[in-house]
Amino acid sequence: MRTLYLDCGMGAAGDMLTAALLELLPEPGKMVERLNRLGIPDVEYRLEPAEKCGITGSQVRVLVHGEEESCGDDHHDHEHHHHHHSHRTLVEIRDVVEKLPVDPKVKEDILTVYTLIAEAEGHVHGKPVEEIHFHEVGTWDAVADVTAVSLILHELAPEQIIVSPVHVGSGQVKCAHGTLPVPAPATAYILRDLPIYGGKIRGELCTPTGAALLKTFATRFGDMPVLRTTAIGYGMGKKDFEAANCVRAILGETEGSPEEVEKWYSQYISGEVPDGGKGTILVLSCNVDDMTAEEIGFAMDRLYAGGAREVFTLPVGMKKNRPGTLLQVICDENDREKLLRLLFRHTTTLGVREQVMNRYTLDRRIEMVETPFGPVRRKVSEGYGVTRSKWEYDDLARIATETERSLEDIRKELDGTH
Repeated sequence: MRTLYLDCGMGAAGDMLTAALLELLPEPGKMVERLNRLGIPDVEYRLEPAEKCGITGSQVRVLVHGEEESCGDDHHDHEHHHHHHSHRTLVEIRDVVEKLPVDPKVKEDILTVYTLIAEAEGHVHGKPVEEIHFHEVGTWDAVADVTAVSLILHELAPEQIIVSPVHVGSGQVKCAHGTLPVPAPATAYILRDLPIYGGKIRGELCTPTGAALLKTFATRFGDMPVLRTTAIGYGMGKKDFEAANCVRAILGETEGSPEEVEKWYSQYISGEVPDGGKGTILVLSCNVDDMTAEEIGFAMDRLYAGGAREVFTLPVGMKKNRPGTLLQVICDENDREKLLRLLFRHTTTLGVREQVMNRYTLDRRIEMVETPFGPVRRKVSEGYGVTRSKWEYDDLARIATETERSLEDIRKELDGTH
């Protein structure tokens, strides 16, 4: 499952989340160009390299009227809390969002975030949502942050987003209403029922916008799952602390958790695992003759990330004696629409063919085996009178690298002891 994990050990803010997510994209600069073409009034995005505690990452600056808004020393500097710009109502923000040239789902997400912020401000100030005039969170730079995060997440399309417990900071923070405790009342309201904690760092580590983004998009809050990492992004804040002031975004594929592995093993011992199986599978096919190898490779990566069971290519001859490529995707029926969208988005094809096929499978499970090298996963396949087992390649590769031995040596030693 395509999973995004957000490490909020130094809180979260719109600009930090934007920078971290941009680093997960293969070409962040192109997304910044796209953001600058959206037409948010008087807004310009800039992506710059940054370093905190020896860690390199990115920092997003949002210029409004050609200037970056500033804030006082007591702020975390996650977001920009200047007050000379006119305040905005939710209705005004909605009017701007509805005109943005983005997918309707992105518009819906942006407005969900702002409605959440408006409800929190309304609760804190005792006013109806319609009467709320946004202060720190309402200027165009914050609109830009919410829009960027919503659009990038739409492009990344994670199937689940897991967020760590959120570090909110401690002490006090100055805002338009005076000096307030950390977390600020609106932030605390948004984060109610979610796992948060303070600490020795004095300052506002989680802003209202950051809190609303996390609450809107998080599938759940908790520890990082077992994850096969494909990309890591570091979004840096403006200030320096004794800890690296950043949000870390980790994108990858989750496999069965230890609990799921144990469940599978218990089912196998009790005889509940079926002896192989039969079902149907879809094969989606298209021919292309005007894509580069790099473009085809990128399309295959996106298809795998979208849930394809298998993606492969074959050389074919096409019209006008052109050499081309047959791209085939094997998938489950319930993933058809998602993969069709990905095929049309990431290839130049004008049409996709579909075949429904019978599929016969061995039953598969993963065992966690204790070895002299520590726990190692072993794949076991059974059914139709056949039993096979195979050590997980990633575990073999890790052990071989750590011990500076060959894969074959590690495999033979594991086979000899188990």
